Amino acid sequence: MSEAQRLHVKKGDKVVVLSGKDKGKEGKIVEALPKKGKVVVEGVNKVKRHTKPSQKAPQGGILVKEAALSSAKVMLVCPACSKPTRIKKTQLASGSFARACKKCGEVIDKDK
Repeated sequence: MSEAQRLHVKKGDKVVVLSGKDKGKEGKIVEALPKKGKVVVEGVNKVKRHTKPSQKAPQGGILVKEAALSSAKVMLVCPACSKPTRIKKTQLASGSFARACKKCGEVIDKDK
């Protein structure tokens, strides 16, 4: 996959995990990686990293951090109706397009 994939979620979106060891957990997207088609979700997919002592981590040891998971494994939670939903594109009065909830029809991208 050489070019960036268009993701259905953005940084700051609240999502629910659909499959895997963290199925059903909700969290906020900390980082979106469109070139890899992955996202990093707060408090989900925790992994342990063994590190040697360094300037950044003088103690070293085992660090626990969130790893990236496929964007296909997460579903956006609508801020208006608080339900996991797919998105649809709706045209705004200004002529630009924005993401909207398929269940309640509420526009998700308020800033645009």
